[in-house]
Parts: sequence; C-alpha cells; structure tokens
Amino acid sequence: MSSLIRKPFRYTYGNYTLILIMVNVFVFFLTNINRRILIYIAMIPGLVVENLFVWQVFTYMFAHANFSHLLFNMIGLFFFGTQIERRMGSREFLLFYFLTGTLAGIFSFFVYLLTGGYSVILLGASGAVFAVLFAFAVFFPDARIFVFGILPVRAPILVAAYTAIEIFSQVSRVQTGVAHLTHLAGFAFAYLYFLIRLQTDPLDIWKRSGRGPWR
Repeated sequence: MSSLIRKPFRYTYGNYTLILIMVNVFVFFLTNINRRILIYIAMIPGLVVENLFVWQVFTYMFAHANFSHLLFNMIGLFFFGTQIERRMGSREFLLFYFLTGTLAGIFSFFVYLLTGGYSVILLGASGAVFAVLFAFAVFFPDARIFVFGILPVRAPILVAAYTAIEIFSQVSRVQTGVAHLTHLAGFAFAYLYFLIRLQTDPLDIWKRSGRGPWR
C-alpha cells in the first residue's frame, strides 16, 4: 500500500497551471451570469449534509466571490504554480493541487459542522494556492519573493509569516469573512503530502539550506 502511495508518475509537462486558471476564470464568468450556480459549486455545509452535495468539497476551489478574490488567487497560482508544475511534472502537480485543496475543503466542512456553521459559504482556490506556495518554499528555499513588489522575502519566511498571520487572524477574528483555517489546512496538507508521498521533510530542507524560516 505504501509503495502505491509513493509510486511516482512518469514526468510530463503540459502547462496545466494555465488550464486551471482558464477554468477558474470561466467559472467566475458563469457565476456572474447566474449567481445561483454558486449554490451548487461553493461549499455550504448544510447542503452537503442535507442534500448530499458532497462534490462541493472539491468544486469550491473553482468559485470566487468577486473579481479581486479571483485575481489574487490566480496571480499566486500563475507565479508559483508554473514553477511547481515544471519541477513536479504536470500529473504530480495536479494530484498535489486537487488533493490538498480537497482535503482543505473536507477539513473546513467538519470544522463548520462542529461549530454550527451550516450556512457558511466557502469558496475560492486559496487553500490549494497556499499549498502551492508551501511547495514553492520547499523546492526553492532560497528564492526571494517581492512582497508588494518592493520587499524581498525568502519563500520559507513568507510561509512562516503567513502561518502566523492566519493563526492570529483566526484567533483574534480581526478579519471576518476570510477562511483562515482553510488557508492553514492548505499548508498542513501540503506538508503531509511532502512527508508521505514524496518522502521529504520540508523542515529538513529548510534546515539544510542553512537559513531556515526561523533564522
């Protein structure tokens, strides 16, 4: 069983990141033409339980609340996803993207269910995009990302900073309407993906680079 989980795909590259972006844009235009579509593709815990809309833990990744929501997610997917797809190969990248995003959706579903958030509407590719950012920090630990186009920050430090911000925002609730736990779940499941399937500990990589995110 473990060998099946860790069995690698033959490397192929099909630039699927751009296809994912185009699908997200297409779905965004569809949902703007008819907002009722969101009822079926966003993740709404009450509908998952009562109507068995179980596909929503997957399809929520393709729905976005507004243009800025779509824009920022797709910018992140483009800049980080293209690099990760080239490094992983297209099939491994798609498995990573869909699995981490879906698991983040399932995790969020149970959190909302346990906290009484039956009518919460979860939508957006952020959980999967956060996972892609995590993968970028693992594969390119010395890469510098220019925050706001000005401040250069190493990728692992950015992951650590985002983790701290998301935890603080979730605990303090200073920014409502944002799925902070889904973002954190994206990081967590990305870490587990590297640990279990790729047999790589991201923390070891950051330590070996000599400049871990804590330094």
